[in-house]
Amino acid sequence: SRERLSVCSKLCYAVGGAPYQITGCALGFFLQIYLLDVAQLDPFYASIILFVGRAWDAITDPMVGFFISKSSWTYFGRLMPWIIFSTPFAVISYILIWFVPDISRGQVMWYLVFYCIFQTLVTCFHVPYSALTMFISREQSERDSATAYRMTVEVLGTLLGTAIQGQIVGKADTPCIQSPLFLGMTNSSVALEELNMTHDTGSLTDTRNAYMIAAGVIGGLYILCALILWAGVQEKRESSELQSHEPVSFFQGLKLVMNHGAYIKLIAGFLFTSLGFMLLEGNFALFCTYTLGFRNEFQNILLAIMLSATLTIPFWQWFLTRFGKKTAVYVGISSAIPFLILVAVLDSNLVVTYIVAIAAGISVAAAFLLPWSMLPDVVDDFKLQHPSSPGHEAIFFSFYVFFTKFTSGVSLGISTLSLDFAGYQTRGCSQPSEVNFTLKMLVSAVPVALILLGLLLFKLYPIDEEKRRENKKALQDLR
Repeated sequence: SRERLSVCSKLCYAVGGAPYQITGCALGFFLQIYLLDVAQLDPFYASIILFVGRAWDAITDPMVGFFISKSSWTYFGRLMPWIIFSTPFAVISYILIWFVPDISRGQVMWYLVFYCIFQTLVTCFHVPYSALTMFISREQSERDSATAYRMTVEVLGTLLGTAIQGQIVGKADTPCIQSPLFLGMTNSSVALEELNMTHDTGSLTDTRNAYMIAAGVIGGLYILCALILWAGVQEKRESSELQSHEPVSFFQGLKLVMNHGAYIKLIAGFLFTSLGFMLLEGNFALFCTYTLGFRNEFQNILLAIMLSATLTIPFWQWFLTRFGKKTAVYVGISSAIPFLILVAVLDSNLVVTYIVAIAAGISVAAAFLLPWSMLPDVVDDFKLQHPSSPGHEAIFFSFYVFFTKFTSGVSLGISTLSLDFAGYQTRGCSQPSEVNFTLKMLVSAVPVALILLGLLLFKLYPIDEEKRRENKKALQDLR
């Protein structure tokens, strides 16, 4: 008999994915420009904060995965207590990231410490939440359906993060410093008088207050989503268990997981494609502000991308069901390439930029949905090969996030250092042509190369639709 999940349970489960995406989107799109132009840190120190914070975030994923694997089952489950108890502390540390302390020295340490604390706590939320996919049902189709709900809400979370942060911060007129040296040196075709306008009417204090207000609103949503997840989802111990169990240590399990070929090939392919999109995300606000000259429009362009992604998630869920997940990978992710090239090649034009943003959002939706939809297939394949080694779901999910975040930290650190070497001017109304060229490379050429490399590696992934059906039948017999 099939074990069906109610729509209410799927929705409550899906809502739990929003906090990670809302905060991650706000940090991904806005933290770099916040550190450079609002906190007024040197680009070198900003690159250290971004790199160390992401690298630490990556390290905490397998650490949390280890402690979860050692956790005992409670009345609320094994994963749910991690989610609930980490939430209030995560919200406090998140708000403090967006606070500018009134200290002459130590600002770098302030942001580095609270950024790392927040990343640790949000990992204590997200790793068990990701592994929860395997504990809500043992029906593959029900897990895929719940994952589609989750991806829709998560993309909606990125939309909310972009909208809340962008619209609140966008209403504050951040003052910039006129730099006559750079007049005539910009590659943008936007009128120089618009691009180089000195925004003396705004106050830097107003901008800092706007960031704090946005952080408070996002923190409130974080708590609300955690409560809905806790109230509406039941963690089922039997959903992930097979007939015969023998305990295996974490490190033995880690060795088994890392020797599983399908898992390594999956994360190798998605590692590079995800890295391309993360590099685009980290530098897009600066690209819109300086290279394209849309200082007062970039938050709306980001909103167009996320809105397009949200609306097309159901389409990609239908597409992968109809044509298979590997086909969806090739079609969905590769569709971003021509638009990434277009936005860098064409002269600055607001209408064209919005069209490209909407088209690119369609590919972003595929990049969001597919990795999390395919990881449960790899876990099922692993269980068939190692039926006596259960309980390693957290390792699969945490190490996928580990590799993605670590390389993302390296890329963001290198990209911010590249801007420093190119001569980035903190709070400048415009930037030298070298900075504009560097930004074009960081949001176009480099992401395109990474996406192409990821798609080539993904051809090695062995689990197609026929293999998935065979695994499903074998698991049913084994249970």
